[in-house]
Amino acid sequence: MPQLMYFPDRFKGQVALVTGGADGLGKAIAQRLLAEGASVALFDRNATLLDKTSDELTAAGYLIRTYCVDISQEPQVKVAVEQVVADFGQLDVVVNSAGIVGPTSTNITTYSTSDFENVCAINLLGSFLITKYAVTAMANRGYGRLLLMASIAGKEGNPGMVGYSVSKAGVIGLVKAIAKEYAKSGISINGLAPAVIKTAMNDNTSAEQLAYMTARIPMGRLGQVDEVAAMACFIVSAENSFSTGFIYDISGGRATY
Repeated sequence: MPQLMYFPDRFKGQVALVTGGADGLGKAIAQRLLAEGASVALFDRNATLLDKTSDELTAAGYLIRTYCVDISQEPQVKVAVEQVVADFGQLDVVVNSAGIVGPTSTNITTYSTSDFENVCAINLLGSFLITKYAVTAMANRGYGRLLLMASIAGKEGNPGMVGYSVSKAGVIGLVKAIAKEYAKSGISINGLAPAVIKTAMNDNTSAEQLAYMTARIPMGRLGQVDEVAAMACFIVSAENSFSTGFIYDISGGRATY
């Protein structure tokens, strides 16, 4: 992987909120936003891991606040987003990276309804709620950058992962609909659709499922969290000013549209 280039003042004076920020993609994106000048609020439902990440980033000298939030619960999201604005005075950037994979290598006939509902509650309803309260907070200032984490599974569908595939397809639809609602507001809403990325989220994915997904990637390897963070930070930057409602590809060549 090539050496990544940082832009230290790209987010100077801005406040960013990252969900799923205690680990994986969310943590990597938060670290890069901090390195590029942002003050960062982290949402995660894992309080223990959130505290660990907070201690690590604070020790590195960054301005960060953490909030234990389950993004599938509307009252929690509403209160927490409002608290971020109260704590920091503004909200410029939101990256919704929180998500779960759910069952893998599981045919729809044995995929439990409760698992399907749980995956959609976090991945899709959570994206809706974060978007709803993020744009509410951004609208008064006439500026905002919102990025929702989709997936190549939402574009193409992964067999054996019906809950995940459906939820991420819904995220893509959400991006396209809400971006048009806010196209003239100064707020952009975009999505990012990774192929499989090497994170803890895939620790419970079956070897068979991982092999299938990796075989579909022409580059022949898993993506790295730093590669996703680099693209995410461009998408939510001020210079990305004429792009909204778009689903960016970071799939090693797998994406076909």
